[in-house]
Amino acid sequence: MSTDIEPMYIDCGKHGKRVAAVLCGHLVKPEGEPVGFIENSSVPNDLQAWCYQCEAVFEEEDGMTEKFREFNQMSVVCVNCYEQAAQYHSVD
Repeated sequence: MSTDIEPMYIDCGKHGKRVAAVLCGHLVKPEGEPVGFIENSSVPNDLQAWCYQCEAVFEEEDGMTEKFREFNQMSVVCVNCYEQAAQYHSVD
């Protein structure tokens, strides 16, 4: 299996044209209490992450069910926003 995925791009209002990434809706804004940050892909051009609550629902549902998708509220963001979310929401 090849890990050479061509990156997709997004035009971020804050950072301009950047590589796209996917976050759960709970990670999009760096505010409030950190909610945890779990990366779901180790492929460099396939950045995906969600919070601890999304991980719990994913495990409870045994996969990406409709209930999980509704709870997760996946959002496409740029790589810079993804990195900012990782820094803000990572819990030691």
